[in-house]
Amino acid sequence: MIPALPSSSKQHHDNGGGLPRWLQVLLTEKFYNACIVHEEAKKNEKNVYCLDCCITLCPHCLAPHRSHRLLQIRRYVYHDVIRLDDAAKLIDCTSVQSYTTNSAKVVFIKERAQTRNFRGNSGNSCSTCDRTLQDPYQFCSLSCKINYLIGSRGSLSGYLYECNYLPFNETGFDDGQLTTDSVLEPAGSVWTSSGSGGCVGGVDCKTTLACTATTEIVRKKRSSGSASRPTAQVCRPVHDILVGLPNRRKGTPQRAPLY
Repeated sequence: MIPALPSSSKQHHDNGGGLPRWLQVLLTEKFYNACIVHEEAKKNEKNVYCLDCCITLCPHCLAPHRSHRLLQIRRYVYHDVIRLDDAAKLIDCTSVQSYTTNSAKVVFIKERAQTRNFRGNSGNSCSTCDRTLQDPYQFCSLSCKINYLIGSRGSLSGYLYECNYLPFNETGFDDGQLTTDSVLEPAGSVWTSSGSGGCVGGVDCKTTLACTATTEIVRKKRSSGSASRPTAQVCRPVHDILVGLPNRRKGTPQRAPLY
């Protein structure tokens, strides 16, 4: 658990085993609640965090804080994430698993609840919560790394960076909602068509080809009127699809009968 901040500690500096105020609030705050001040306005979710004031802001609250250090919080399936580039300016993110979405790397802020034990007999897992990870990562979130450092070293000394300026890119500002349409892939697992696999995000291209070919066959049957009943679109192995494709080779020409 995140240790309580000693009352004598300063707002922006680590004091022994305690956390700086901005980091403690970041790890415990609930984002994306509706802003009470602008409850009648559209897009009033509080998805911006001011490190200087240690409060959450909605887009309509930004004006008085434009000279402050502002951090946009994004969300994927009800979990808060921040850009790795922004997080790396504040804390050492080494060994924290990052993910790629919308051409940018992000990291989870908090530990995610688990309904079962993810640790297996083999493979890599988070040193704090046992969630399965890719090699060579050691932590699944910033919170897990911080808890590990506090428990093993008793301090975050040497892992926090002095960041006096954190620009807020309003031109790239969005609602931060990364829906399920946004592919959130582990960093390093995305392959392009120029690679040996010719796949993206670990998707089996053979399976995709089989599904596409099956769909084409069903479409042709329906257009020709031969399929009177709905045909299920299922995925079959590629070799089965290729065998089932109609033979386009022309037969031997036949002379028309003479009358």
